[in-house]
Amino acid sequence: MLNSKRITETYDMKVFTDHGEYFGDIEECVMTINKTFGWRVKATRGSGLARLLGSAKGVIVPHQLVKAIGDVFIINKAAIPSFGESEEKEEMAAQPSEETI
Repeated sequence: MLNSKRITETYDMKVFTDHGEYFGDIEECVMTINKTFGWRVKATRGSGLARLLGSAKGVIVPHQLVKAIGDVFIINKAAIPSFGESEEKEEMAAQPSEETI
């Protein structure tokens, strides 16, 4: 049997990746005329999303990456924003090292 939820019941629900990492909380549902497009997830204190984004408020996760909705949201790990190796190296190069300070 398929259980359904009202969209308002999902607000402030915890979001976890399929690897068990806490990702953030649901803030809003992004809808088109007749279907769910995605979910706005806010970066909360202690979430993996807050560590990745720093001062950004959150991200929009496409509905295709949502695996399950129940007591919590389960999303695919592919929804996590990641930096390529070259971007990480550029960021590290741009930050002053402790030796130069």
